[in-house]
Amino acid sequence: MQRIGEWLAGYGLPSPGEISEAGVAAALAVVALAVGWLAGRHLGLRVTELLAKRAGGAGEGLGPRMNGIFRHGVAALLLAVILAAWPWRPLADLGLGLACGAATAMLVVAMLRGLHLPRWAAWTLALLAFMAILSQAIGGLSVVETTLDRVGVQVGARRFTLLSALTFAVTLLLLFAGFRLINRVLAHSIQQARGFDPTQKLLFQKLASIGALLLAFFIGVDLLEVDLTAFAVFSGALGLAVGFGLQKTVGNLIAGIILLMDRSIKPGDVIVVGDSFGWVNKIGVRAVSVITRDGKEHLIPNEILMTQEVENWSYTDRNVRVRIPVTVSYDCDLAKAQELMLKAAADSPRVLNSPKPNVWLMAFGENGVEHEVLAWISDPESGVGNVRSDVLNRLWLMFKEAGITIPVPQREVRVMRDETKG
Repeated sequence: MQRIGEWLAGYGLPSPGEISEAGVAAALAVVALAVGWLAGRHLGLRVTELLAKRAGGAGEGLGPRMNGIFRHGVAALLLAVILAAWPWRPLADLGLGLACGAATAMLVVAMLRGLHLPRWAAWTLALLAFMAILSQAIGGLSVVETTLDRVGVQVGARRFTLLSALTFAVTLLLLFAGFRLINRVLAHSIQQARGFDPTQKLLFQKLASIGALLLAFFIGVDLLEVDLTAFAVFSGALGLAVGFGLQKTVGNLIAGIILLMDRSIKPGDVIVVGDSFGWVNKIGVRAVSVITRDGKEHLIPNEILMTQEVENWSYTDRNVRVRIPVTVSYDCDLAKAQELMLKAAADSPRVLNSPKPNVWLMAFGENGVEHEVLAWISDPESGVGNVRSDVLNRLWLMFKEAGITIPVPQREVRVMRDETKG
């Protein structure tokens, strides 16, 4: 056996001992992958069900990928432990490095795609993770780092290299992924909190999102060792930009926060701004989304809602009174006509019984007796025109049965004869 090993070594081939060791490493890698598959099948399924039950929409994206996350994560962890537990020879290191790198790369793809990062970003980070783990396993990571650090340019007192650029890009992507995850967890926690109304929850979600963004920024500055004095010029330029070009954007941002704090306009309110009538879908950083009865979504800047007159039909009370004009002829039974108006309003399904509908005689018009039917509804987001249409349709049939006529404009034309022309 020793002679065979020496003969193989003379041709640059691995010795029988290395081949045996590589076989043991391969067997352990298969066991690690099998354990990861079992963990994904059982633990991943339970965590997916738990996310669907507890997190709801917040677990969207990560939930369906929990099987793969557990499968690749457990396998990568076990392979990393196997790599570090024994001084493997190069052939075994290569096999374990390939397996651990592939498992880690698939874990990165599953997690980042679950956080809705672009496909190119997820696969780029996965490729970098695979190369880093494989290089570390075969002892070549330091060589790669040295090579990347040699390629660069000197800008003032700072040197920019391929290694620093790669580190910067990877750090940004990881911080963005962490921000998405933390923001989603905080949003779900606030949504499930009790004692807050929907407007307060939305405000706290916005503030938590801003806080998470600031935290990610300062962590990134610390990790990348960015000199904060470099932001002095940038802050001055930002101040000028806000003063000249971005004042509307900043004004809309502040106006949106004020709207959420004073609760004058809330998601679900029915508002009228100029010619836009509809219910508030959401209050964003820049604009308020108002959906009309036609299904059109109007984006109204927050600043307009702070500076212009706004009708909020559901600010303190959701009850809204609908005015329905009705005119009847002079020769009809006025008491009977008013009774039918009340009945038509009361029979309409969306009209409230309390406050009760009412009928006002408004004027003795040019063509008939003018009335207004006053009816109350509690769901103005469903529209008011359809209520008016329903009451008038019912009233038309009742007037037909009772013989009450609706007058039409009449004009009397007199033809005068000229006596002088005989």
